[in-house]
Amino acid sequence: MSYFGAVRWLSDDAVARLRQAADRPDLSGTRYTIREEIGRGGMGTVYLADDAALERPVALKVLTLEEGASQAESLLREARVMAKLEHPGLVPVHDAGLLPDGRVYYAMKFVAGERLDHYAASGRTLWDRLAVFQKICDAVAFAHARGVLHRDLKPENVMIGAFGEVLVMDWGVARRAQDPAEPGGTVVGTRAYMAPEQAEGRSDRVGERTDVYALGAILRHLLEATREAPAAAERALSAVSGKAMAERPEDRYQTVADLSADVGRFLAGDAPAAHREGLTERAGRFFRRYRTPILLVLAYLAMRALLILLAGR
Repeated sequence: MSYFGAVRWLSDDAVARLRQAADRPDLSGTRYTIREEIGRGGMGTVYLADDAALERPVALKVLTLEEGASQAESLLREARVMAKLEHPGLVPVHDAGLLPDGRVYYAMKFVAGERLDHYAASGRTLWDRLAVFQKICDAVAFAHARGVLHRDLKPENVMIGAFGEVLVMDWGVARRAQDPAEPGGTVVGTRAYMAPEQAEGRSDRVGERTDVYALGAILRHLLEATREAPAAAERALSAVSGKAMAERPEDRYQTVADLSADVGRFLAGDAPAAHREGLTERAGRFFRRYRTPILLVLAYLAMRALLILLAGR
């Protein structure tokens, strides 16, 4: 059989395994030992590795073999951005540098848990999901306060840890306020979660409300994944996600904190500012909020009426 004939018989899985073997980084002389590959993205591959110096597992992100010097700088930039964002909802970076094979890497906390899209599909209550959503908002609001936009918020980029911690991941396309805008027409992010200005490549118009849009899309995803959500809750939260995803940035929540506060109003039993309640909804919410005293009063009145009826016989 000819060489070319043999190549034709390689399966996609075999080609993938060959690529994975070729791309495996050289960690000789470093403190890290690879256990397994756990993720692969646009410019880097993430490995679960052991840190011999501190005797702990870490997630090691390494530039893929085919990427050039420009992407090496992008990976280091991502590490620097993450290192400056010290918050419980953001993954801490432990180390960064150059491997013996010349590739850039950085080491970060290894998060054992599940992605938000898997979490949302696991039958959690609406209130559990909204509590997670508010933690996501807290982390993004913190990044905004430090002048950093995420620009690729989506359920796949959020991890729920084994002890309930919520971590916003993958800051590879994040932009700092002082960074120059990309050339016109440059599109970064994920289409289903992109604001119109982002999808059109209008990087000069991308700002905090662009991340607000993506958070609105995440809220919509969490609502759609909820089984048998109360109709009133669905209407109220749909109004919140709709405001966050308004086509014009000026029609959205002005900040992530404003969006989170409106979800907080719903969780507290109040109407979100984005939702106009009808009389029936208002009465239903009033009853749900004051159910116990209302039922006690009704029981008292029923007992009084019964006593009066018996006394009149």
